[in-house]
Amino acid sequence: MPQQPQRPWQQPPGSPPRSTPPPVPQQPPGPPPTTSAGLPASLDLTVTKRLLWVGGAVYPLQNVARVYTFVLHPRRKEATLAFLKRSVFALLTGLGFTLFAGTANLFSRERETLEGLTQFVWIAVAAAVLYFIVDWLRVMSASSHFVLAVESNGQSTALVTGETGHLNRLVHQIAHAIENPDAELRVRVERLTISNPRNYYFGDAVNMYGGSNNVGMTAA
Repeated sequence: MPQQPQRPWQQPPGSPPRSTPPPVPQQPPGPPPTTSAGLPASLDLTVTKRLLWVGGAVYPLQNVARVYTFVLHPRRKEATLAFLKRSVFALLTGLGFTLFAGTANLFSRERETLEGLTQFVWIAVAAAVLYFIVDWLRVMSASSHFVLAVESNGQSTALVTGETGHLNRLVHQIAHAIENPDAELRVRVERLTISNPRNYYFGDAVNMYGGSNNVGMTAA
């Protein structure tokens, strides 16, 4: 028996048209990551025309004295000693005022006033010690950062961070650019973001570009 040719499928009359799925909307690319200060989390390090650009800061290559990597450590020892000294001073102040008020009570009739002042002094001492504890914990909980430093003859240093291997290779690339006037370089590095520059070891004098609120810090 001969087979009948198959007819193409046709939609029955009166039935609603077949719906087609809507196109999937494409999500627009999100904004680039930023630091807590609202700055871009990364920046360009560029060498061109004998100039080294670190973000918006520029260093003539002939003025670059040293390029190296190191681990930026928090000043935990100094923070602990400062916390102990300030706390002991606050407690001794409270004890000294308490002894003075106790002696004055023997010769004064304003005992209620002295007792009120003593309570106020101890409240101030407790608030000061609490502030010292919070400030100390900020340093103790701070993270170390592996950074690349570019020192110039003017005693200023640019600091950026990133992966260890990437920064170590970048040292050789910058050194190659210094030795070869026609060399050019453009890489992306991470912005160094720290809450308080005084909590870290920076050396004698640092003008740190590429960080967050960390320009012109001078260490003692």
